[in-house]
Amino acid sequence: AAGASEPRSRALRAEFQRSHPCPSTGKPRGACPGYEVDHREALICGGRDELQNLQWLPVAEHRAKTRVEVKLCRSR
Repeated sequence: AAGASEPRSRALRAEFQRSHPCPSTGKPRGACPGYEVDHREALICGGRDELQNLQWLPVAEHRAKTRVEVKLCRSR
């Protein structure tokens, strides 16, 4: 995946889901069908792996956003 070499904290993702339950299940932990955690400002574009930079996005929207970010930021 884009930015896969960038650091990502599992503990941070778990903290995000506890404070922002899954949109499809309403649960603060476990799988979230149809959604993925996204970095608002992508790591590959200089975003940080921190709570305020995370959001839920539908899977298709997340993949489309990632494709654009890779094209825009990989050459930086």
